[in-house]
Amino acid sequence: MRFGSHRPLFFHLLFLLLISTVAAHAATLRGTVLDPKGVNVPDARVRLLNPRGTEVAHTVTDDRGRFHFEGLATGRYMVEVSLSGFETTSSKARSGQTVRVVLPLAPIHENVIVTATRTAATTGEVGSSVSVITRKQIVNRDTPFVSDLLQSLPGITVVRNGAPGGVTSVFAQGGDSDYNKVLLDGIPLNEPGGSFDFSTLTTNNIQRVEVVRGSESALFGSDAMSSVIQLFTRQGNPETKRPHFSMSGEGGKNSTWDGHGSVTGGDGPFDYSLAGGRFSTDNQSPNDFFHVTSLSGNFGLKAGRATTLRLILMGEFGLAGTPGQTAFGPPVLDASFRRRDGYGAFSIHNQTTSSWDQQLTFTYSRSRQVSLDLGQGAPFTPSYEGHVAAYPYLDYASNYLNDEWRDHASYQINWEGAPLGGRFGQHVDTFAFDWDGEHAFLVDRFAQDPATSARRNNFGYTFQDQTMWGRFSLGNGVRIDDNGSFGTVVVPRSSLAYLLRNGGGFWGATRLKFNFGLGVKEPSFLESYANSPYFVGNPNLAPERARTLDYGVEQRFWQGRARLELDGFDNVFRDQIAFETTNFVTYSGTYFNIGRARAKGVEATIELAPLSSLRLSGNYTYLDSEVIDSGNPYSPALADGQWLLRRPRHSGSLRIDWNWRRMNVTSTTVFMGRRVDSDFLGLQPPLLWNNGYTNSDLAWSYRSAYHLDYYGVIENLFNQKYMEILGYPALKLTYRAGIRVEF
Repeated sequence: MRFGSHRPLFFHLLFLLLISTVAAHAATLRGTVLDPKGVNVPDARVRLLNPRGTEVAHTVTDDRGRFHFEGLATGRYMVEVSLSGFETTSSKARSGQTVRVVLPLAPIHENVIVTATRTAATTGEVGSSVSVITRKQIVNRDTPFVSDLLQSLPGITVVRNGAPGGVTSVFAQGGDSDYNKVLLDGIPLNEPGGSFDFSTLTTNNIQRVEVVRGSESALFGSDAMSSVIQLFTRQGNPETKRPHFSMSGEGGKNSTWDGHGSVTGGDGPFDYSLAGGRFSTDNQSPNDFFHVTSLSGNFGLKAGRATTLRLILMGEFGLAGTPGQTAFGPPVLDASFRRRDGYGAFSIHNQTTSSWDQQLTFTYSRSRQVSLDLGQGAPFTPSYEGHVAAYPYLDYASNYLNDEWRDHASYQINWEGAPLGGRFGQHVDTFAFDWDGEHAFLVDRFAQDPATSARRNNFGYTFQDQTMWGRFSLGNGVRIDDNGSFGTVVVPRSSLAYLLRNGGGFWGATRLKFNFGLGVKEPSFLESYANSPYFVGNPNLAPERARTLDYGVEQRFWQGRARLELDGFDNVFRDQIAFETTNFVTYSGTYFNIGRARAKGVEATIELAPLSSLRLSGNYTYLDSEVIDSGNPYSPALADGQWLLRRPRHSGSLRIDWNWRRMNVTSTTVFMGRRVDSDFLGLQPPLLWNNGYTNSDLAWSYRSAYHLDYYGVIENLFNQKYMEILGYPALKLTYRAGIRVEF
């Protein structure tokens, strides 16, 4: 037999032998990076070192904290994992192994968020201005309301009509109070048109709060003009079969009572969290009572290895007396505000492959509000410190019903990978489809005007690419919104974070950030479809629009015990909707896109952890705002060239947390500078400015040896006299104390 005739077969066998030999020596190494609580850590930098300490390869973890190396020679390696806000950790490994690396938290650490990108990312990997309020901070503050937590964040202004229960509004980076998209576990809470009153939103069963400032309409559609505020409810731990119970009760000044109970746990594939609470107070003025009951449930079920089902239910039921502007006259004794809010969501999450995951979500939210005034008050002439109204105030009877609800469906699919061998980084691509069916029924049941009944359907299509490429984290997204009121618009967003320096020693990581976005907000049902002869809806309204720009630098220092962040913002708001009188005989009118404003400024945040038991955090916001084209030029407070209403030029806060053995003390001080405001009662000369104020709270807790916590809080510690809104005096010094038992 001649060799030449079998040469092709010989070389084929030799090729297979070589391939099998290479394959036998080419191995993989996989792993997962977790934080101390077992939460997956995305975007961590992973270096693979040989026994001599030379880098063999590097990568970053995906959105579930996973990493892998391929084509390795058989042998021993060292896996080094680092991420700003965590301590760098090394772990020994062999080729072919799957390793689990736990990153210890640095004294000033990062948080994993989803609001800024609709997928998991650390706060240091996004270019947006982001704040996170943790469960520990919520417990230490001992505040019943989410709005009190938001008040201490940079770039955020919270104003309330007097005492708890009054209408509570939030302004972010100069935007209007209806420019915030508010979500609960992905459930939209806003009324159609963006409005949301925070007065009854409690901290009951809330695990954490994420606040992303700037326009995020490219991710969340209408209403996300100047911020997205997302709350997440607590989930049970399926690894702990024994239920965890918590009960608390407290009482204090002004006949204030607050009680809560919860149970969390799980068993195998099932986890659950149930909570309920009631807050009740008489406040300090006649007819200024407030009661709110909250119920919450979060249930999860793992259906196999790849699919998770989750059901979320929540209700808030409030009743408040509305005495009016008691600083200008006697309280109204026959007026009240009743509110019933209900939310629900059902989601299916499927990890289709190691690179693909998808989620389908259905939600329902409804807010039914009744403002009742029997009209029995005697006429009076408002006055305040020499300012007197030109005409008496008449107490008109009204029974106004605002019933609005929303059906929402969302489908999101994420793909992650490193195309072209990772030469252009690791990518996470997201496609999402959203549908909103919005409904409203508005009527004054004491008046003869016809009711306003309307509905509309909105569709949104979102695409986003996130790229982790070396020191760069880049996110680009675009959304097509097809709105039932104003038609189709396209809104883009671009975000960049660059790790300029990843050093050790005193000076740690330095990161640059940039974020640009366009925002849109649909008209409210009243603005589009009002059916009153005195204010007529305009169905041809265009959306209100925003252009926001954020840029900044974050510097860590003092061996991870300190962090300084400086962020600038430059925002423009246009096509703002305002009412304009068209008939000065009947004083009837309609709504037009006639307003324009700008807001720019700086946010400065510093965090210090000099001791393991002591943490200090402070922030300062400078806001330069201006009304460019007024929607109400007849009001001096809203005229062209004026500051934006109720948004101060200077504001800030300081929080100190001290833990000593079983004792915790938290001090929170909020500073609010002078701001433009109005009495809206025609006082002469008009009141145009509201003085600044400083408010301090002090909360404490002590854990005994018998699963008991004794705790208390003093609010307005120095008994300051001030008004967040002209005419509505804030509470004087108040206090509460109680006991919490957990087992």
